[in-house]
Amino acid sequence: MMTKLQISGIIGLAFLASCSPKEKTNEVNASAQTDSMAVQKSTEAVDAAHNSQNSLDWSGTYEAVVPCADCPGIKTSLTLNKDKTFSITEEYIDRNSKNNDKGTFDWDTTGSVITLNGKSAKYKYKVGENKLFQLDMDGKEIDGPNKDLYVFHKK
Repeated sequence: MMTKLQISGIIGLAFLASCSPKEKTNEVNASAQTDSMAVQKSTEAVDAAHNSQNSLDWSGTYEAVVPCADCPGIKTSLTLNKDKTFSITEEYIDRNSKNNDKGTFDWDTTGSVITLNGKSAKYKYKVGENKLFQLDMDGKEIDGPNKDLYVFHKK
């Protein structure tokens, strides 16, 4: 027969064995969480230093056919120059109407969005890799079924 000492020893070993993996798991989880937070902080520092303005080859000509309320679309060509000047041509399809404008543009504080400062052209665009995403009047991305029609592609 087992003595009380042997039974106590077996129970003690079972207790220790059941607790040890949990403690190690918690230590591993805490270590992984700390590593994850360090990577996140590192990524945030990199993102703050790199933006569309200083990381992309954004100068060039972009084209799109944007929606029009009373015509099939507006064929638009926008040229951005390194000296922060632009020229834009808007041709209304199936109408004998064409607008030309030029001026300067400004970058927002994030270095991701430009605003045209022309006589009539006051558009905002989010600058991406070889693309411009036209924004609405409030500076927000256009969504809905026609959102892809507001994407300008670099030629």
